[in-house]
Amino acid sequence: MPCRSDRGSVTVEFAVVLPAVAVVLTLLVAAVVTVDRQGTLQLAAATAARAAGRGDQEAAAATVASVPGASAAYRRASGLVCVDLAVPAPGVFAAVVLRASGCAAERGG
Repeated sequence: MPCRSDRGSVTVEFAVVLPAVAVVLTLLVAAVVTVDRQGTLQLAAATAARAAGRGDQEAAAATVASVPGASAAYRRASGLVCVDLAVPAPGVFAAVVLRASGCAAERGG
């Protein structure tokens, strides 16, 4: 039989641990969302580079516009066209800037 002084200790321990578990779970979900956003950004950079490489600037601009808040920079060198995208990470990692780059052969190059 438990002592009277132990009554409620499980409730107190649960109340102390619950916020820590909630913070860890929130950070894990935010990390997964950030990694997904990085993958989307990389795919958009590669797709925009292919479109720019074949001379379809409208499709390249539309691809960049499909990523909300993304800024784009285009580079051309040695028969390649490269697209560099940057966007702030979502959620609690908003201070982190996600970057992606995609390159493709330029038409006729």
